[in-house]
Amino acid sequence: MRRFLTALAAVLSGCGYVAGPLPPLANIPARVTDLAAVQRGGKLIVQFTVPQLTTEGVAIKQPPSFDLRIGPGPDPFSGAQWASEAKRIPPFAAKGVMVRHDVPCAEWTGKGVSIAVRVVGANGKDAGWSNFANVDVIAPPDEPADVRAEMTRGGLRLTWRAHGDHFRVLRELTAAEKYDLVAEVTVPEWTDKAAEAGTRYRYLVQTFVPQSDNRVAESDLSEPLEVTPEPVAPAAPTGLRAVAGPNSIELAWDPADESGIKGYRVYRAPAGGAFERIAESGAVPTYSDHAAEHGKTYRYAIAAVGATGKEGPQSAPLEIALP
Repeated sequence: MRRFLTALAAVLSGCGYVAGPLPPLANIPARVTDLAAVQRGGKLIVQFTVPQLTTEGVAIKQPPSFDLRIGPGPDPFSGAQWASEAKRIPPFAAKGVMVRHDVPCAEWTGKGVSIAVRVVGANGKDAGWSNFANVDVIAPPDEPADVRAEMTRGGLRLTWRAHGDHFRVLRELTAAEKYDLVAEVTVPEWTDKAAEAGTRYRYLVQTFVPQSDNRVAESDLSEPLEVTPEPVAPAAPTGLRAVAGPNSIELAWDPADESGIKGYRVYRAPAGGAFERIAESGAVPTYSDHAAEHGKTYRYAIAAVGATGKEGPQSAPLEIALP
């Protein structure tokens, strides 16, 4: 008996348990849970992530197909009724993990629609409808046109033409190749205070219409505007005044109320003559004209020079005689 038990233990310790055959895999693609949709111009843009696994957590080997449907939702909402009445969008293929599919939406203008998708495996099986995205379709918002830019002392000022009360401005540093939303405004203009002279930027503008539940309808994006702002000339100096001294005319003016002033240029004209530059005074807002001659009348004007060397407009002229 002891020898039998020892032999049995040896057999059990050397062999594993042999189970019956496993049931076949269902191979049903997982359900989409991140479907989103927005109206842009005259189309609906639908996006979702293609599932990479089946409901059993196994990698999908054969490309699935997509059953995308759009239509008004019944009240009270019924998924089955919606599916039977919604429009089935013609088949399309995925070009990556993230699907973006554009659907013309003119037929639903003035209506609310619900959108969902089923991912169907090669065996014809699916895990059901995705989450629903709801969109209130309206006439296409006005696409901004004639986008222009002008560098000012306050920054790069953008203007455009479009009907609407809400606009988005997107900016791209041309080296970054990525647009960022930089502003939402209620008038067709915006000043980019962060824009720097000599740096190349690209801008897009879009009209949008706020809707319920924090949704929006968007216009098509404007044509891109690429611009490299030039340095802005300083403003004209103010407060020019002059005093006739014993052998000179002493000039003074108010310093420019802005940063980056490199200096000032002094212009003089004889009576009835044209202005000529006679000096550069540096950053000090004074100048002594020792070349002025007794018994003659002169006109003076001052211009500021920016840090980049760009000269601004001249001040209002001032006339004075040296006795």
